[in-house]
Amino acid sequence: MQASRRRDRSSMSNTLHYQPVQKLGAYSFPQFQHFGEDLSYNNSSNGGNSCSIQIYHDQYCTLESSPLSVNYLSFSPGESPMSQQESQTSQSYPTEPRLSPDTNYGSPISGSCITEDVNDFRHKLKELETEMLGPDLDILATYNNTLPSNSIASPYIDNWRQMMEAIPRGDLKKVLIACAKAMSNNDLLTAQWLISELRQLVSVSGEPIQRLAAYMLEGLVARLASSGSSIYKSLRCKEPASFELLSYMHILYEVCPYFKFGYMSANGAIAEAMKDENRVHIIDFQIGQGSQWITLIQAFAARPGGPPHIRITGMDDSTSSYARGGGLNIVGRKLSKLAQTFKVPFEFHSAAMSGCEVQLENLGIRPGEALAVNFAFMLHHMPDESVSTENHRDRVLRLVKSLNPKVVTLVEQESNTNTAAFFPRFLEALDYYTAMFESIDATLPRERRERISVEQHCLARDVVNIIACEGTERVERHELLGKWKSRFRMAGFSPYPLSSLVNATIKTLLQNYCTKYRLEERDGALYLGWLNRDLVASCAWK
Repeated sequence: MQASRRRDRSSMSNTLHYQPVQKLGAYSFPQFQHFGEDLSYNNSSNGGNSCSIQIYHDQYCTLESSPLSVNYLSFSPGESPMSQQESQTSQSYPTEPRLSPDTNYGSPISGSCITEDVNDFRHKLKELETEMLGPDLDILATYNNTLPSNSIASPYIDNWRQMMEAIPRGDLKKVLIACAKAMSNNDLLTAQWLISELRQLVSVSGEPIQRLAAYMLEGLVARLASSGSSIYKSLRCKEPASFELLSYMHILYEVCPYFKFGYMSANGAIAEAMKDENRVHIIDFQIGQGSQWITLIQAFAARPGGPPHIRITGMDDSTSSYARGGGLNIVGRKLSKLAQTFKVPFEFHSAAMSGCEVQLENLGIRPGEALAVNFAFMLHHMPDESVSTENHRDRVLRLVKSLNPKVVTLVEQESNTNTAAFFPRFLEALDYYTAMFESIDATLPRERRERISVEQHCLARDVVNIIACEGTERVERHELLGKWKSRFRMAGFSPYPLSSLVNATIKTLLQNYCTKYRLEERDGALYLGWLNRDLVASCAWK
């Protein structure tokens, strides 16, 4: 999901279409509309929210990796039974995709382990793999009969026997967790075996857990090969054409309410704080396509007494530029044209840099303007004290506080992947993205090719990064709202109250989606969830 926010704010295409603002109280936020003739979605089952999608190419691809070879040191009976990796593992990536939604994920990984009898143990390992992947065969009975009780390899086989007793055959989630646990324990032989089992279970066109597991498996393979950063960079190089990427982002934007929820809740807090102001300056630390500000400009246009003068400063990075097909001047022109249509005085100031690079002089602060700062789906990309002594995450918050803004909005994924160790981080990602993939499944049919492209280009990279990368290479570092609240309070902020009008508008929005989505207000924040899992949290500060 984060890839789409990072690269998009994705409901805007080259041509914008607007409808008259509907009154709700003094003024209201219009319902989100479909901007562009090519990029839309038809969902007759969810309240008539409809549009159409043009897919530019019939071909599509998914993540994949080549078979991995891992060698292990031999050890004598007096040594520790823990295998040590000796030879350098290798990972290569084909230039052309080989997967289709009708195939399984790949071929089993091959591996070898040197014992007192190399050939004998390799033969037994092959037998085990054959038994595991074959139909209706008793692995445990076979290995009770074929493996000598005093073999140096018996600890490994015992572990495998316990694994086969504990994990029901075909239970993908349990196998996935067991594989991650084995890697966490540095039990590489078990992890390798489970990876070969997982390859037979995952599918990019199957159940939500099968589709998610395909990408989590890619992350596990990359981590096992110590190539997490390399595979992540390689995946980023496999971007589709910018107009295609924008279409995938737009599809995700339309079929799931996460971004609309975040934008509407943030815009509502800004509109409430600025209801009596004549000059408003909004600083957006990740403007993407600028889509968030369309409804706010429309809402200000309907404000009793006339709209204020609006100036927007937009931050940017190269990834957003790629999806947009150009620099921030594209966003400025679109928003200026929109503001002119609604007769709203408007200026746009660009700051082509990432949030980590921002300094006071880049923000264009002017006296006499009421300031609003927007952090929507972006603060988790800033490294904190656990990554860098510069701690940009807290530095930027202190910088913003020094500007004395009237309101600061925060929208973030409700997940804990920042400082967690690998295994709990894996479990958190599995739980979070399971809900995400299930919510997509409720709206976008599995047989639709664009669904595969949406999941691959808008979600899979985030999953791989969370699992395979560490240190500065791991850029997906989410925190729970409780931690964000602590950071804001340490920077000197206090909570800004929620607007009941905005809450009612968001509830109306959710009526167009599956009933499994839920909206909850607690502890001064709004949470959007799927069933019992919170997915996005929104709050405001002053």
